[in-house]
Amino acid sequence: MMSRSYTNLLDLASGNFPVMGREKERKRFPRVMTVPGSIAELDDDAANSVTSETPSLVAGDRIIIVANHLPLKAKRRPDNKGWTFSWNEDALLVKDSLPEDMEVLYVGSLHVDVDPLEEDDVSNYLLEKYKCVPAFLPPNLLEKYYDGFCKKQLWPLFHYMLPFSADHGGRFDRSMWEAYVSVNRIFSQKVIEVLNPEDDFVWIHDYHLMVLPTFLRRRFLRLRMGFFLHSPFPSSELYRTLPVREEILKALLNSDLIGFHTFDYARHFLSCCSLMLGLEYQSKRGYIGLDYYGRTVGIKIMPVGIHMGHIESAMRLADKEMRFAELKRQFEGKTVLLGVDDMDIFKGINLKLLAMEHMLKQHPKWQGRAVLVQIANPARGKGIDLEEIKAEIEDSCKRINEELGRPGYEPVVFINRPVSSSERMAYYSIAECVVVTAVRDGMNLTPYEYIVCRQGIPGAETALNLSGPKKSMLVISEFIGCSPSLSGAIRVNPWNVESTAEAMNEAISMAESEQQLRHEKHYRYVSSHDVAFWSRSFLQDMERTCADHFRKRCWGIGLGFGFRVVALDPNFRKLSMDHIVAAYCRAKNRAILLDYDGTLMPQNSIIKSPSAEVISILSRLGGDQKNTVFMVSGRGRDSLGGWFSPCKKLGLAAEHGYFLRCVIYHFPLSIY
Repeated sequence: MMSRSYTNLLDLASGNFPVMGREKERKRFPRVMTVPGSIAELDDDAANSVTSETPSLVAGDRIIIVANHLPLKAKRRPDNKGWTFSWNEDALLVKDSLPEDMEVLYVGSLHVDVDPLEEDDVSNYLLEKYKCVPAFLPPNLLEKYYDGFCKKQLWPLFHYMLPFSADHGGRFDRSMWEAYVSVNRIFSQKVIEVLNPEDDFVWIHDYHLMVLPTFLRRRFLRLRMGFFLHSPFPSSELYRTLPVREEILKALLNSDLIGFHTFDYARHFLSCCSLMLGLEYQSKRGYIGLDYYGRTVGIKIMPVGIHMGHIESAMRLADKEMRFAELKRQFEGKTVLLGVDDMDIFKGINLKLLAMEHMLKQHPKWQGRAVLVQIANPARGKGIDLEEIKAEIEDSCKRINEELGRPGYEPVVFINRPVSSSERMAYYSIAECVVVTAVRDGMNLTPYEYIVCRQGIPGAETALNLSGPKKSMLVISEFIGCSPSLSGAIRVNPWNVESTAEAMNEAISMAESEQQLRHEKHYRYVSSHDVAFWSRSFLQDMERTCADHFRKRCWGIGLGFGFRVVALDPNFRKLSMDHIVAAYCRAKNRAILLDYDGTLMPQNSIIKSPSAEVISILSRLGGDQKNTVFMVSGRGRDSLGGWFSPCKKLGLAAEHGYFLRCVIYHFPLSIY
């Protein structure tokens, strides 16, 4: 069987172009489903383009959000017959942030193992009840994909950790990469089951699914597809160490829009595209785009925000459960510094503990008064050196409490257990300062949640003391994604324990009026740049980037991860050899400009000097009185002058035009 890519290439070579209609004339196809149920068709009679500064015109379309995990909690029923599901409020939910009449469908895996006999029932129920499409992954494949390639290859590398030894980071394992590709293929099949390529948007999230765009693009050349990376993107010096570096870059470039939290992450990605693929970006009117075989791949820089409604709901629940009052009594008379981090080697928890110890020793006035409450959420996977880092943290807590503690006072309260959202909000509300010392983190929304909690909400005046001044203080690492957004925070290098300790002391010693000013500034930003603002902005830019999809001629070319879409102007026509010959014969004067390497001489040729046949052809062209023949090359004048000395009527431009040899009236004249 001939591949689709190959047949498209033959069409392009033969000049047989399919007729493409305008966007407004495109035919609507029924949505395909492999499970029972129906999804209503929604009209999308909208304008062709939109910018981030104008309201979105995509109302009536549908968006399919693809992530590693579905935003659901699953629990086995007490009778062990079936499952109960509920929304996971801690997950990134954008269904409430998009236009009300836009349908949102989720595709992802579940956190639990479902028996193969129950998969069909679970799929039907989740699609009907939650509009979620589960991707069921075999346990052996899941382990190599998630705990293997994602957590032992991509996660460390994207957080600037190289596998210098097999014990720290792990060497590249081809079988793990193959499992990663296989899982991405499974996800693509689930998306295709429910996809209407003419009308749907597809939004892919995070490093778990970085090659998914290629699988979808191979099937649907004009699919409107975006990708957002929630982790850091490393500098080119580190990314270049990945054995499958080009495969991942090319897969991402099959998206229409690629999003990053910060400019630094986007800059690193663009540098990698330049160094490894030879692509250059252009910035026009605030938009960054990469030209990739005629397609413009947009680059979006927009840090994600928090869901204000979820935070307020969790605060009300905490107030109802009297958690605020309980914690206020527990830490009465104390100044609470708070840390909320996952148990991970990149969160810098132990650096924070060392800074707290240093602050108490350098500023004894805080002994007996300042308390660091460190909440350690369970690790999200089988990461690197988790047991070692956990033991190190526990040893530091024990040492600090034994050395600086006293009866009724512990300088460090270490909470190593899952903490509910409502309990976390309660801790935020009593903390005078939140400290984040991650050595590398994609975004980290802990400071955002803290700021909103310190602002308080109406309806809980007693517990939150809304009548008092609103204030908050932040000490945050300069290596996390939210750092550029919080200009009023005290930024630190977490590796410098002494400076972090001084920053913590400065934060809790700062005048109340200054704390209020910084809090007001932060709250204005956080409340206006929430997850709704982020998701709508990304969707609007994706629509703008895809506006000319149906106005270009597209062909899929290439095999494997070398697949790409070649997009050409509708007026493009293949040059006919007969037309060129006829025009050549009719012309009275002809200017023929030639390149050398890659034109007259193949790039991979070992022998770089021209053959006798090339010299003969150039001499014959120059001998025609109607022809002016000139060669422009980056090579030196000595090489070109020596090689083409037999061609007396050939003009030469060496070193890209710095040295010229011109032919005037067929007499050679050298100009230096």
